[in-house]
Amino acid sequence: MVAKITIGSSLFGAIKYNADKVNIGKGQLLDTNKIFNNGDGKVNVAQVLADFEKRMPRQMRTEKPVIHISLNPHPDDKLTDGELTQMAHEYMQRMGYSDQPYIIVKHEDIDRHHLHIVSVRVNEQGKRINSDFTKRRSLSIIRDFEQRYGLHHGNKREEERLYNRIPPVNPFEGDIKKQVGNTVKAVFHDCQFQTIGELRALLSLYNLTVEEIRGNVRGQDYNGLVYSVIDADGNKIGNPFKSSLFGKSVGYEALKKKAAFSKKNIKDKNLTEPTRKNLEYALRRTYDKEEFVRMLKEKGIDCVFRYTDEGRIYGATFIDHRTHCVLNGSRMGKVFSANALEQHFNTPSEEQIPFKEKEEQEEQPNTGSTSAEGLQQTTSHDEQEHYESKGGFASFLDALDILNTDNPVTDAEEEAFRHRLQRKRKKRRGPRL
Repeated sequence: MVAKITIGSSLFGAIKYNADKVNIGKGQLLDTNKIFNNGDGKVNVAQVLADFEKRMPRQMRTEKPVIHISLNPHPDDKLTDGELTQMAHEYMQRMGYSDQPYIIVKHEDIDRHHLHIVSVRVNEQGKRINSDFTKRRSLSIIRDFEQRYGLHHGNKREEERLYNRIPPVNPFEGDIKKQVGNTVKAVFHDCQFQTIGELRALLSLYNLTVEEIRGNVRGQDYNGLVYSVIDADGNKIGNPFKSSLFGKSVGYEALKKKAAFSKKNIKDKNLTEPTRKNLEYALRRTYDKEEFVRMLKEKGIDCVFRYTDEGRIYGATFIDHRTHCVLNGSRMGKVFSANALEQHFNTPSEEQIPFKEKEEQEEQPNTGSTSAEGLQQTTSHDEQEHYESKGGFASFLDALDILNTDNPVTDAEEEAFRHRLQRKRKKRRGPRL
């Protein structure tokens, strides 16, 4: 069995996601805790949301109060609904949520049935539920279930994918330089990306960013990379680190080699297809951005959007942890470009096309929310090229997504839109006094 824990800010999105599974016959409401359940097997989103809100403080400081848990038995583990319900309640009790409102839903839309539990991380007094050593405590409970119920032991690779085994950099504890070096090396080893822009999107998951620097030393031009720690808003924290501090394997030349290898490998093995199918399905399924992100997260895909000052999406990158690929939306097709996604998420309700259950049965990608069978890691230590970026500092440049000039990372509309915004900002600044 494998457990996956996700925290978020949209309680409505989490409830609706599970309610839709139940109400179209692709899931079952097994039980609730401190949430009214009339026993008809349906989930009334408005009623459930109201019951949650009754038990939540009016004001709270926690930005992401929602916890969304999935418990995933092995496909060969046959458990009754009663056993699954008992497991869910015990899991929540041992994690410290016995007094919290929550719903338990069994998803049946794929062969491997699994549980989803939605709750909130703040009690009625506004105090956050203890989150210390969450993954460690969760794993201990799962191991206990496996022994008591005779379940298959959770697959190590699957656990690593669900728990995102590359830890994010924490700027407030430990040796920051060591954290940055370990994280960057792991990213270069485990993942495939074709541009510095895609690398930057990937690193943002781990509280990092990267920029290219150029300079001239004694008449000789050079290129290098600089890594910086960032906060939740993307602002840099502390001093940057030259790539040469961490070795040749994460420098500018290594990035070029990695980009060339990734481009060929992704094309030869058609590694964009699993991601594309899940994106297509999610776009048919919802017009709500948060639900779209949640659905892809369930399939092991992270979304990284870039926004203008006005809040408009101008860039979209998708990171598929099953194929270990970072994929720019425009490269996969115009329908996945930033402009297309911005329009999709702002489609007026009267123009939205209802999702059809028949379409879901026929066309839903058979990838499973937690199954990585058949998808193998496509990089190894032997494939890493070791080149060292030349030393020295220069002024930081804007993001340069041109390592592969024949494979642009944004479509023409996105690039034109970005340039128009830059020109408008320059005009507004006026002369300095």
